[in-house]
Amino acid sequence: MWDERYRAGHYIFGTRPNDFLKEHFHTLPKGKILCPAEGEGRNSVFLAKHGYSVTAVDSSAVGLKKAEKLAQKNGVDIQFVHQDLTTYDLGENRWDAVVSIFCHLPEKLRKDFHKRVVAGLKKNGVLLLEAYTPDQLTHKTGGPPLKEMMMSKDLLIEELSGLRFTRLIELEREVIEGTLHFGMGAVVQAVALKK
Repeated sequence: MWDERYRAGHYIFGTRPNDFLKEHFHTLPKGKILCPAEGEGRNSVFLAKHGYSVTAVDSSAVGLKKAEKLAQKNGVDIQFVHQDLTTYDLGENRWDAVVSIFCHLPEKLRKDFHKRVVAGLKKNGVLLLEAYTPDQLTHKTGGPPLKEMMMSKDLLIEELSGLRFTRLIELEREVIEGTLHFGMGAVVQAVALKK
């Protein structure tokens, strides 16, 4: 499905970074950052331009090829990994930060992934996350069509135990990112620190 979407002649989520990331990237410690479900590379390129060592993982070879072109155009080096997040080994105490932007997975896979994120972060490592909440289904301006793939404050508190939230809020904001995120959206935003 994603290979087909990324075959579009343009960057379907645009080439500019996510607004929440752009506003809060200063909360990320310098060092090794993981960008899961990175797609066409807009967020990883932004972080690399700000001096971070970035690993971008995605299951779409087509999306990563576009990400590589975007990185070359911006003169940055990023480690691109073509792998499904269900099998990608995050390791333990490996990452200074994980940047999860609209990384929507089926419930069982998401719970497992979030558990591995907590284990993979170093002490004082940071998770920065933005995702759609179930209220997004009424907006129909992007995101998956299934409530089970959405996130909420309560869900994140439950699934990310071991992290201390310095920001955790549900809000509505305009999300204008390429052609697939295109209007008012219901989102949850989180910045969390590994204890």
